[in-house]
Amino acid sequence: METPVSELAKRRYSCRRYLDRPLSEAHRKAVEDSLASIDKGPSGNRCRFALIASTPGDMEALKGLGTYGFIRNAAGFIVGAVRPAPGDMEDCGYCLERTVMDISGLGLGTCWLGGTFTRSSFARRISIRADEVIPAVIAVGYPSEKSPEHWMRRMASGNRRLPSERLFFDGDPDSPLDISQVGDLAQVLEVVRWAPSASNKQPWRLVRSGDAWHFFLERTSNPRKRGAHSLIKMEDVQRVDMGIAMCHFDLAAREVGMDGHWSFETPEDPGLWADKWEYTASWVAS
Repeated sequence: METPVSELAKRRYSCRRYLDRPLSEAHRKAVEDSLASIDKGPSGNRCRFALIASTPGDMEALKGLGTYGFIRNAAGFIVGAVRPAPGDMEDCGYCLERTVMDISGLGLGTCWLGGTFTRSSFARRISIRADEVIPAVIAVGYPSEKSPEHWMRRMASGNRRLPSERLFFDGDPDSPLDISQVGDLAQVLEVVRWAPSASNKQPWRLVRSGDAWHFFLERTSNPRKRGAHSLIKMEDVQRVDMGIAMCHFDLAAREVGMDGHWSFETPEDPGLWADKWEYTASWVAS
């Protein structure tokens, strides 16, 4: 990435209004090249992606999805499909966010649309297979200069993030991490703190244990508003959020020169956090 991921993470926002024009051939190719460059997440699940041009039918599919109905003039949508398997939602979120970061570097706007779109027009557009699900769709286009993003972002708590002491811990969930004492890791964790999530709930919790960072999911109350599409499954959306946070950690760690790999072995003493959180994955320094 030409632009540091630490900058991209803060620059990107949920863009809901776009200029009414299609993607240029160069931008379309760049998006498709990014999607083709990563098809498998940390757990090894292969994901299938497609960039499709926006149609009126797509807009109809979004009308019942709360704030998604505010999407205007998206040039297209990135649709991700994956077969059900352990780590499927996380892998899909990881891969899609990797492309979102690439797109942000091009100056394009994006908006995550989390939910289950398996029986929507998006599914038909990518010829979904019987054993696949679509856990997320991403709107993409050229941000509108006349967009009322200031109040939309305020409504969605887009400018607010949980403080570090609510997200990062040292050894156990009762010991908040002292960010001032972790050196370059502070930048990595700040990139994670700015990762997008459904309704900005930020369900990830990271615990440092030696050379490992354990990722846990803290379930939040269902943020759906009245009228939300009945196919949305918030438990899946929050697992997609975990994949997004994992992607941010991975990219930011590489940027500061940290090497590591993903592991999925539950920590030795899960009793310390089993009552609070669900284990997802661990990033282990090499």
